[in-house]
Amino acid sequence: MKQPIIKLSGLGKSFSGNRILHGIDMEVQPSQVIVIIGPSGSGKSTLLRCCNGLEVAEEGSIEICDQKLLTDGRMLPDHSLNHLREHVGMVFQSFNLFPHLSVLENVTVGPHKIQGVDKHAAETQARALLAKVGLEHKADAMPATLSGGQKQRVAIARALAMKPQVMLFDEPTSALDPELVGEVLQVMKALANEGMTMLVVTHEMGFAREVADVVVVMDQGRIVESGAPDQIFVQPREERTRSFLQAVLSRNQQSNGA
Repeated sequence: MKQPIIKLSGLGKSFSGNRILHGIDMEVQPSQVIVIIGPSGSGKSTLLRCCNGLEVAEEGSIEICDQKLLTDGRMLPDHSLNHLREHVGMVFQSFNLFPHLSVLENVTVGPHKIQGVDKHAAETQARALLAKVGLEHKADAMPATLSGGQKQRVAIARALAMKPQVMLFDEPTSALDPELVGEVLQVMKALANEGMTMLVVTHEMGFAREVADVVVVMDQGRIVESGAPDQIFVQPREERTRSFLQAVLSRNQQSNGA
């Protein structure tokens, strides 16, 4: 087996005395798609944010892209952390586009300003990435004129512009109207098919079942169980997994019937 591109060992995190993560161990292999599911407040997003240093875990270690991001609760220095983030793309719930920049400028700014890519080359790459997410016709538009789904696809293109080795997705469809979810998931499925390493926190069970190599179930800051999608969704070992999936699937059926 290849060396994991992400390795979490004994990860522990607290906020204001409240334990959020309890000794998390996880490995992600190159080109793997790991999808993390579980109830709200189970620590999923905190775990993801620890993987690029947006949150600092007090315990354990994180190795990502051949660098030790966290060792016994000690983080990389800032200059090394910023360099590491060039290899770890992240897509948030709330898009986080620069409102004063056009779509093209949003996708161009990172490679040009941070990586020193020639502006013309950066723009050529940005247009190709916008075509990849189906938005080449929106290159000159401002973010305020876009739908939520379009904003999220621009955010994905912006993250890809840095040529990351890993993509982290933090509930990328949770802020979208239901009819816009599919267009974002289609882009993510295409990335998975191309072999992009992805760690995804989502409530989209259909996506998890169809695209994930491994589904990780979290509850109360712990990994309840993990396994292939068929095992998790068809024959879960743990009662907590069964009750969570029953609640989610029942809620989805009610929503579809409304």
